[in-house]
Amino acid sequence: MAKIIGLDEAVEIVQEGMTIMVGGFMACGGANTIVEAIAARGTKNLTLIANDAAKPGMGIARLVENHLLRRLVASHVGLNPEVGRQMATGELEVELVPQGTLVERIRAGGYGLGGVLTPTGIGTLVAEGKEIITVDGKDFLLEKPLRADVALICGHTVDRSGNVWYKGTSRNFNQVMAFAADTVIAEADHLVDVGGIAPENVVTPNVLVDYIVEGRP
Repeated sequence: MAKIIGLDEAVEIVQEGMTIMVGGFMACGGANTIVEAIAARGTKNLTLIANDAAKPGMGIARLVENHLLRRLVASHVGLNPEVGRQMATGELEVELVPQGTLVERIRAGGYGLGGVLTPTGIGTLVAEGKEIITVDGKDFLLEKPLRADVALICGHTVDRSGNVWYKGTSRNFNQVMAFAADTVIAEADHLVDVGGIAPENVVTPNVLVDYIVEGRP
């Protein structure tokens, strides 16, 4: 059963030099309350795995703007000019990963797989330095698993035992990231008693969630 903790306690779990995953798509469905608290605290040298770098002033973008990231693994950074600036100066290492490949690498990390094979990126910069495996005459890139020390996910409704329900497209990367981290913190837009989520609506079960933080609905 997950433990309900305060925001300050959640922020303390994320330590300098850790790798973190943050769910969301352009901050939609992101654990923005926790992320912004981490940004305010100033925890440095983080590696961030996320779909994107958000827009300036939103969620994950605060980590970039406060110069807290050492490395970013993402699919899209085009709406955050600060990422480009830090890339150009060498301050921030960025690995751009096709979106489908990114989610599959996270899934592989969560499910204990050795990697995934994909044709996406063959013949492009994406393939540089990666092993190519031929199956039935077709070439595939071997994409290695991704895992994190901490995953920050966000659910529309979370019960007090840690079961999570996501509303609409806010599910995005949250669901798969919950499998791929040593510690999972769920930010709850709405915290309800056990039984407040119908069993068939539970997407992330409480066995995957270590801590719950009440966020901003």
